Amino acid sequence: MSGEYFSLAAGVDTTPLFHGLEGNQCQVPHWGFVLKGQVTTTDADGAHETVSANDLFYWPPGHNVKVDADAEIIMFSPQHAHSNVIDHMIEMTKG
Repeated sequence: MSGEYFSLAAGVDTTPLFHGLEGNQCQVPHWGFVLKGQVTTTDADGAHETVSANDLFYWPPGHNVKVDADAEIIMFSPQHAHSNVIDHMIEMTKG
């Protein structure tokens, strides 16, 4: 497991960054805490879940993320699998 701190700007949407992954979504589970802001996930069925400051969250495999308001989160994920997703996202930004 790895623990990470993310500062995310409002408007960030991972959908294009996950293109090419299974289901075009992150397939890694994440557990975390929102320090500030608001983030909404969308799963394969189109269901949305919104978390805000002081919320604990669990995002199961098969999700995309949109930042609704500037956010800071602490997130825990299986390290190897999440590293692969981060590498994929970096490659997608080179595009």
